Amino acid sequence: MSTNRIVLGDNQFGKAENHLVKVTKHGSRHSIEDLTVVSQLHGDFAAAYYDGDNAHVVPTDTQKNTVFAFAQAGVGSPEDFLLRLGQHFVDDFDWVTGGRWAARQVTWDRIEVDGVAHDHSFFRGGSGGETRTAVVKIVGDQQHVIAGLEDLSVLKTTESGFVGYPVDQYTTLAETTDRILATSVTGRWLYNTTDIDFNATYESVKRIMLEVFTNHYSRALQETQYLMGKAVLEAHPEIDEIKFSMPNLHHFAVDLSYCGLENDNEVFWAAHSPYGLIEGTLRREDLGDTDKIWKGVPAFA
Repeated sequence: MSTNRIVLGDNQFGKAENHLVKVTKHGSRHSIEDLTVVSQLHGDFAAAYYDGDNAHVVPTDTQKNTVFAFAQAGVGSPEDFLLRLGQHFVDDFDWVTGGRWAARQVTWDRIEVDGVAHDHSFFRGGSGGETRTAVVKIVGDQQHVIAGLEDLSVLKTTESGFVGYPVDQYTTLAETTDRILATSVTGRWLYNTTDIDFNATYESVKRIMLEVFTNHYSRALQETQYLMGKAVLEAHPEIDEIKFSMPNLHHFAVDLSYCGLENDNEVFWAAHSPYGLIEGTLRREDLGDTDKIWKGVPAFA
């Protein structure tokens, strides 16, 4: 039987949108790391909610300052940076039992002048324009790392089709065995260890995704998504699970017959909305329940 008593449920607090730019100088040659960091703490904060007692409330401003202070010693991979940051709060404040720390990292590439990469001038880069993401969760003595990427734009002009789907009175889509396949990949993967080279693994996972997207005839974006995730898990035993969210960015061949012109899949209307949205999870068959680890990670229900 329910009662009228009101009690505190899950809660966390911290500082969001800490935009950190770290310049590392090797003489006249500089490099840039650009991350937006979130810090949120879990622990014994009930007195703050019930009584307005701030004795256990680590100020969000302190959390912000800690992010920037830790960057002075170097960032490295976003996963390693978040692990160091999170463990600091758990180790230094007895009542902090864990938390969630997240980062979104963008890439800056060197501008070339007369064919030579410049020492200290950059442009917003990335092979697919993607943003790298990382989430670290600490629960007691357990550390969980979810890495990922967003906005990895990919497109192939052929080797894709869509046939054999149900047809009813509302269906107008024509079957095709030759179409543009385009999407913007959001992918996140759950590691089963923290003892790895996160930067090297990230580059490998991205390369596998791009290669698999390219090297098969796609009968559906669902099939392509499955093959991408399967290849990542087969190549990386340190990853247990991978989640995808991929819009089907439709390109429709324009009918130019009205002006006497042929169009052999050369001129397309790129529709921005509405779009199909394909989401799926690939995981190892014997993997247990991971819902609590994924809770609070954006873009996945």
